[in-house]
This record gives sequence, C-alpha cells and structure tokens, in this order.
Amino acid sequence: MSAARPALERVRSAVARGHARVTGSALGRYQTAVVRIGFSFTWLLFLLREWPHRRELYGPDGPWNWDMARKLIDGNHAFTALMWSDSGLWFEAVYAVALGSALLLLLGWRTRTTSVLFMLGVLSLQNRSVFIGDGGDNLIHLMSLYLVLTRCGQVWSLDARRATRRPDGQEPPRDTTGIVLWTVLGLALACVQLVTDADLSLIADGPLPGLGWATVLWGLWLVQGGWWLARRYAPGEPRTVLDMLANLAHNGALVVIMGEVCLLYASAGWYKVQGSRWQDGTALYYPLHLDYFSPWPSLADVLASSGTLVMLLTYGTVIVQVAFPFTLLNRRAKNVMLVLLMLEHIGIAVALGLPFFSLAAISADAVFLPTAFLLWTGRKATRARDRLAARVAVRLPRQASEPKGRAAEDDENGSGRRPGAGAGAVGEGPGHGPGPRTLRG
Repeated sequence: MSAARPALERVRSAVARGHARVTGSALGRYQTAVVRIGFSFTWLLFLLREWPHRRELYGPDGPWNWDMARKLIDGNHAFTALMWSDSGLWFEAVYAVALGSALLLLLGWRTRTTSVLFMLGVLSLQNRSVFIGDGGDNLIHLMSLYLVLTRCGQVWSLDARRATRRPDGQEPPRDTTGIVLWTVLGLALACVQLVTDADLSLIADGPLPGLGWATVLWGLWLVQGGWWLARRYAPGEPRTVLDMLANLAHNGALVVIMGEVCLLYASAGWYKVQGSRWQDGTALYYPLHLDYFSPWPSLADVLASSGTLVMLLTYGTVIVQVAFPFTLLNRRAKNVMLVLLMLEHIGIAVALGLPFFSLAAISADAVFLPTAFLLWTGRKATRARDRLAARVAVRLPRQASEPKGRAAEDDENGSGRRPGAGAGAVGEGPGHGPGPRTLRG
C-alpha cells in the first residue's frame, strides 16, 4: 500500500489539474474565434451571391415548392422556420434574419444570441431545400449547431472589445441593449408558438432524442436571462458556477468540432481508397473535363494534359486525408498536413469552381491552427489596421478643413509651397510617407 500511495497521489493531482483546466477556462479561444469568423463569412457570402436567385433556391418560386417541402418536413421532422408560413413576406424576413445574423456573428456582436439566430437561419434555409446542398453546406449545418455551445466571442469580436473597455472590478453595466434584445426575442418566440403553425414540441423532433425545439429555444432564452441576473446581482459563487458550466460546454463542443473534422477526413480518405477511379489515379481527370466543374477551361486543360500530375494530385489527396488524423500526435507533422489540406482546398476552389465548399473546409481546419500562429496573424492584422486608420485620419481632416483656393493663394503670394505640403508634417514619422504623397493616396 505504501508503494502505491505515491502513484495514487500523482493520479489524483493529474485529475485535479485536468478538472481545473477544463472548467476554469475556455480552451482554444482563438481557434473557435477563427471558426466563428470563417463559417459566418462563408454563409454570408453565399447568401449575398444567391440573393438574385433566393426565391428559386429556397422560396416560393423554386421547383421544390412549399407543398412538397411540407410533405418532406412532415416525414423527417427537420427544423425550418420557412414552413411556418407560405407568405412571400415571411420568406424575405427569414432570409433577412439569416443575412443579418451571419454579419453580426462575423463581427462578434452579442455572440451568445447571434449564434442561435445564425443556427436557426442556416437550418431554416437548408432544410427547406435539402437537394441543392453539397459537402460545404453540410459542414455549415453542423458547425452552426456546435457554435451555439462555444464561447466564440471572447477574442476578436465586438463583445471582447466592449469587455476590455470596462475596468477590472467595476460593476457590470445595466446593459439596456441586452435586456431589450432578450425581451424582443422572448416575445417573438411566444408569438411563433401561439400564432403560427410552428408546432414546436417539448420532447420530440428536436436536435437530440427526447429534446424538442421548444425546450431548446426556451431553455437558451432562460439561460441567457439567468446569466444576466447572476452577473448583475450574484457575482460570487453563482457566477463562478455558471462560468464553469459555460467553460465545460465550450470545451466539450471544441472536442466535438475537432472530432468532426478528423471523422470528415478519415471517412473521405478511406472511401476514396475503395473507389476504382481513385485507385487508378483518374478521379481528378474526369471532373476537369466537365463544364460544370471547369470555370477556367484553359487551366483544366493544362492540369489534365499531364497524366503524371493528375496521378500525383489524386494519390496525394488520398494520402493526406487518410494520414491527417494520425498526424495530430505530432505537432510539426500536423502543421505540415494542415498546410497541405488548405492548399488542396484552395486548388479545389480555383480549379473546380467550388469556393464555398473550400471556404467551409478551411474554416473547419482552422480549429487545429497553432495559437502562436494565430496571435502572430492577429498582431499583423492589427498593425495593418492601425496604419490604415492613421493614413485615413491624416488624409480626411486636412482635405475637409482646407479652404478652396488655398494653394492658389500661396502660389500667388510667392510662398512656393505645394498644396498639402504642410499637412504632410502632421503624419510624418515612422510608418508615414511625406505629406504630398499621403494626400495623393
């Protein structure tokens, strides 16, 4: 017993450290922020690109009309707000909410609320017309569910910016905007259940067995209210317990996202191994000769003209996808494989004309990016933003305040000073060019 006691103590200490790490902080804050930005940006671009065709894809003008969609939804019990009414105005409202929630989630404004609206917008549109999606849509579909459980707005968001402006130890503000938003969404949910044909169940047809969408939505609404009450009136132990639960949900969702990406590549790679076209190295050759997958015919001809290149790209795709989950055991190998995967998706976007699929896949891959690389990228982006803001700040006030004819008067008085030469002195220094060059842009 005496010999086993040190080993038990080490195990107990390791469990305690693991528990403190999992419940004490949200892991992968920068990675989840990149996932949030990537998927909301992808969905926003897709909705904007399909704006002229939205009614044909998801609305009343499409070949998959409302009655056909109703019969399918009655069978698979998928969630879609577009089935609550066949009004064209209701469709436009749902599409606008999907657009707005994607933009707000991209900016990180009220991420707890906008992540839920983002999820509802994705599910509503995709489940309305299930036969027009691809692998990228499936990824967005899944990640919209997982992002609700993550604390993806702790960095690189308007929420994080607002939090840093409040000194430590200061009592949280009243947050009138949050109260109004919470009240409006609660009234909207009540109206949906009482006025429309939503028929949201408490215990069936939800995201999990025995859990209906009414329970999920009202539960999230009540949790948000309870979070505000604890933050405002019980900042001690209740707030600590809620923080621990939120961190636990975040870290669990992060593990699920990572497992989803590994499963995606493992299944894709092993299924490719079983296909005869991937075995003989021609799986890439045939899509390059399809007009639908050849946005750049000349580029497709160049790639398809070399049998060796086609075979290397085909075999390389299989090897990278099959090997990726195993390289997570080695950090350097994982980073190299991430670069290869992202290059592969960039090639798919350019050569095969699938930009949104590639953006979704790269956004999912970002969950494995090193924190040091993300911090370095963030510093570079911040410096670029500050330099741009400084140039704009120097340029605009001088142009707005300088009277017309000032340069002509200086020339007539013999000063010999060019227009804006004095203005350049304001912005000169490290990182700034001379005044006239700055004013010319």
